[in-house]
Amino acid sequence: MKFIIIGLGNFGASLAEKLTLQGNEVIGIDTRMNKVDGLKEKVSHTICMDATDEFTVSGLPLKDTDVVVVAIGEDQGANIMVTALLKNLDVKRLISRAINPLHEKVLMAIGVDEIVHPEEETAERWAKKLCLAGVVNSFELSDDYSIVEINLPPEYEGKTITEVGIRKKYNLLVLTTIKSAQIKSSIGGSIKESKVQGVAGADLLLEKDDVLVVYGANKDIQMLLKKKFN
Repeated sequence: MKFIIIGLGNFGASLAEKLTLQGNEVIGIDTRMNKVDGLKEKVSHTICMDATDEFTVSGLPLKDTDVVVVAIGEDQGANIMVTALLKNLDVKRLISRAINPLHEKVLMAIGVDEIVHPEEETAERWAKKLCLAGVVNSFELSDDYSIVEINLPPEYEGKTITEVGIRKKYNLLVLTTIKSAQIKSSIGGSIKESKVQGVAGADLLLEKDDVLVVYGANKDIQMLLKKKFN
């Protein structure tokens, strides 16, 4: 996959390094030359530039990039300007970092696809989330076991937990499901609200756009993802 990470502070630099190590092509961007120089041997490509400049940003390979992450944390104004610019340039998937609740509301109003909270979430967790197709979120319980949120594969729609046979085929346990609904935000527009449905029973009917919350060994989780999303 191809990524652009804008803002190479602690979170952005760590995310860029981890994504590169996992075999992805990453462009790391920052206005500070020392940050760019410090990562040039660890990240696929590094560029020193002002990402608030529309002319400069429009010269980036945005159409060929799968995910753009705005990881700027020190300057909320720059974060919002860059995020809005990228939204207008219609990038495929736009993720931006929020510093506080008000900042998050502004990013929601702009219409970003996802919001990062580095104070609560690790770069390693986001690297896994971005690299594994189908994964919505992940929680590492140990080096070998995780709980992951997975988009429901289309062939599972209209079937029960028993009928899809995840436990039997992949040795994984479906803990619950999550349903999403679009609701109006307090500042206009709409935001996605997720609701956990409770402990999943064997007869639970799976519906389109459900998210499965699955527990098991990382090797078994990767086997499921490989079979269903590659």
